[in-house]
Amino acid sequence: MESETSRKSSLTNLLQAVKRESGKSFNQIAEETGLTNVYVAQLLRRQAQLKPETAPKLRAALPELPDELIHEMMRPPTRSYDPNLIQEPTVYRLNEAVMHFGESIKEIINEEFGDGIMSAIDFYCSVDKVKGVDGKDRVVITFDGKYLPYSEQILYTHNTYCTSELPGATIAGCFMACAL
Repeated sequence: MESETSRKSSLTNLLQAVKRESGKSFNQIAEETGLTNVYVAQLLRRQAQLKPETAPKLRAALPELPDELIHEMMRPPTRSYDPNLIQEPTVYRLNEAVMHFGESIKEIINEEFGDGIMSAIDFYCSVDKVKGVDGKDRVVITFDGKYLPYSEQILYTHNTYCTSELPGATIAGCFMACAL
């Protein structure tokens, strides 16, 4: 029986072959589907789920995409990566940049929003090419994630928990909601 990892690898290879044969870039497919270029790449790597309303647009952008692959792309994917991917220079440098600037980015998020994080679920990412002030090509990576505040975890009777982050939350209201 084929493992999930090898199955995903096989599907990814087929999806990448369809893209290559189309001659289209991720940007072109993104423009035709109304998605970000990174999300298109995620779809074709089985890192994101193709939504039913987007399937016809992807079909139009990649007409050679077989029905069985479209249906497979609509299943929830196994979001994983090869741990050796960190050795790839672009991925290594991207990781290095996030690690180097991470503490400062975290401090600014906390200063601007409060105690919380940027979602990687409700998240948009895109890669753009621009000219720098010196006229040389530069890479712009945009991370656009929803802000999620940490919840205060309040303990009520009998180990019943509730969050004070619920809209209109009160002790009585949380107790009632949690008791249901």
